[in-house]
Amino acid sequence: MSEAPLTILLVEDNPAHAEMILRSLAEHEVANHVTWLEDGETALDYLFRRGRYAEPSESPVPFVILLDLRLPRVDGLQVLRQVKEHAVLRDIPVVILTTSEAERDMARAYEYHANSYVVKPLRFDEFAALMKDFGFYWLSWNKRPETEVGRGMRGGAPGSAKAPPRRAGRSGERERHGEASDSSRG
Repeated sequence: MSEAPLTILLVEDNPAHAEMILRSLAEHEVANHVTWLEDGETALDYLFRRGRYAEPSESPVPFVILLDLRLPRVDGLQVLRQVKEHAVLRDIPVVILTTSEAERDMARAYEYHANSYVVKPLRFDEFAALMKDFGFYWLSWNKRPETEVGRGMRGGAPGSAKAPPRRAGRSGERERHGEASDSSRG
């Protein structure tokens, strides 16, 4: 995989699901940095650099977004729609990672230009295999052209061509943001 630190943005309100995702990603050394946000409104603040995320160092542009559908404050489909309507952010791959197998949810996600729709397996071993495959596909095998976001994938601001320096993280470094856990490390 890539030598430079990669950021995955995980938007998941269920702590048990988030922990399973984080453990699986760390076990397979999928990314150097995972930022976990617990609701759609906070995810939009992060992505659009509002409020506490106004500084690029607080909101590095993610290489890929893992997005649940059923989120508090702003639901996942609305987060997806706003990301894909933004001239710079639309190039970030968004993978819907949900428990919903509803045809309507899948159709709306693809209507809003989701890059993938994955139903979460319930068993940890299946989930771990899914995260390993996710890592290889999205972070290694899948190639993208240079875009404004592509140039900033390692921490640049949306719309900036130059990425600010990022401190090197250890594999599996993760950060959780949300009401109950503001900036705690786990």
